[in-house]
Amino acid sequence: MKLSGKKALITGGNSGIGLATARLFVLEGAEVAITGRDQTTLDEAILELGSQAHGYKADVTVAEERKKLFADLAKDFGRLDIVFANAGITGRTPVGTADEAVFENVIRVNLNGAFFTVNSAAPLLNDGASVIFNGSVHNYLGQAGVAAYAATKGGVVAMARAIAADLAPRNIRVNTVSPGATRTPIWKRGSRASISAEQSAKVDELFSSTVPLGRWAEADDVAKAVLFLASDDSSYTNAVELMVDGGLTGAPFGAPFLRG
Repeated sequence: MKLSGKKALITGGNSGIGLATARLFVLEGAEVAITGRDQTTLDEAILELGSQAHGYKADVTVAEERKKLFADLAKDFGRLDIVFANAGITGRTPVGTADEAVFENVIRVNLNGAFFTVNSAAPLLNDGASVIFNGSVHNYLGQAGVAAYAATKGGVVAMARAIAADLAPRNIRVNTVSPGATRTPIWKRGSRASISAEQSAKVDELFSSTVPLGRWAEADDVAKAVLFLASDDSSYTNAVELMVDGGLTGAPFGAPFLRG
């Protein structure tokens, strides 16, 4: 098993990519701590993951909750070998009509939250540990209406490189995994929650047609990439952004709708 004896923290591990990664980490032998802001989904995740997983209700953007989280982790885990700073949100911020509170909240959760998670985790990390941030193709796509989200994901990539330099004396690797369109519960929230099954199918087909591999990612596709970055398989991989987008950003002209 690739993570036998390892101890891992996954923020936002109660659903989507975080939960899929926790599931895979447990299968590979790790003891896993997951965080979430919703107690119900956190409890459901722990029930599924079993005795090798531990849940902590915490909002990593709130200093006091974060302080308690890492105090509890120090007591329960002692040290950490892996941190996956995965927690994040979306939010519409179209220029000209953007709500300032929405913009600032996206920045606070996706950028500030990710940084202060790793900042707080650093004293608990074993030398030679692995830190992984969750990025996004929106660092590159230039999609309308998502300026705040895109800014946070671009910021995460730049931030990860700087943190890799900070932690280099301890041989701690710091990398970013950047997914494309991935089937997770986030696609059923907000304005998407009210769309019909027919509309949903059309969105699915549209996105699939823009990806050279012709499909959305499943959460497990991204989890496998995170596992690579967390394990010794990537022992000489540091300060990189690993795209998990089916070729969307690297080979856009291979997309089905452009192949004719």
